[in-house]
Amino acid sequence: TRGMTVDTQEYHPGPRVAAIVSSLEHPEFIVNVKETGKIQLVNYEDLDNLSITTIDAARFLHDGGWDSSLRYFMTAANQSDKIAVVDSRERELEAMVDVGKIPHPGRGANFVDPEHGPVWATSHLGDPTIQLIGTDPEGHPDKAWKVVRTLNGQGGGSLFIKTHPKSDNLWVDTPLNPAETVSQSVAVYDIDNLEAGYEVLPISDWAELGEGPKRVVQPEYNVAGDEVWFSVWNGKEQTSALVVVDDKTRELKKVIKDERLVTPTGKFNEG
Repeated sequence: TRGMTVDTQEYHPGPRVAAIVSSLEHPEFIVNVKETGKIQLVNYEDLDNLSITTIDAARFLHDGGWDSSLRYFMTAANQSDKIAVVDSRERELEAMVDVGKIPHPGRGANFVDPEHGPVWATSHLGDPTIQLIGTDPEGHPDKAWKVVRTLNGQGGGSLFIKTHPKSDNLWVDTPLNPAETVSQSVAVYDIDNLEAGYEVLPISDWAELGEGPKRVVQPEYNVAGDEVWFSVWNGKEQTSALVVVDDKTRELKKVIKDERLVTPTGKFNEG
């Protein structure tokens, strides 16, 4: 990954790989090289003659995810305040989209905006906004690869945003916000009525953990799409928890506590 940065053309001896995803169009991996701002398409069809195509994007690439068609890889260049869009079929950069301060989408969230059609959403570490980018160049060409809607959230410090094909909810965490009332709760929007604003759910209060930072992070759905699971971060010597919320009613279903749950984060479905 060592090489020149995309902007100042300075040599970087050890840039980090921030994300690796597998293309569904070709036998290759899409690799984000953080400090240089380059995206590598590593084709593994012939391992004896490995080929790498390099795309110049923007510096400080981080994480990202697919649009709903699974063709376009949407990835954050967080300190550049941009989202890079890679067309995995044509193996080229489709667009660079200017967004808010320090985007941190995780995998982002795909849904159909009632006014603008298919969109992919990101939240931000550095400001309170959630921005929706049009992702349908064929059906909505005038909206494609543009910010079509900006929502006001609880505050900055967001790490993950989530929805599900079976859900009408859009969940946004804010675990790194300096205000405890914000970092210990989560905002949820009605996708069919985005302009109505958000409802705040007191996830850490529901967990009843006592002392500690109790930061609420990373909403994840179960396989059925009817539950949303939240991690509640606490210190190593304090009690953490997983909080399960009914997606339809937005009510508490279960709090899971165990001495083996030490600052839990990601949650994954298997089987």
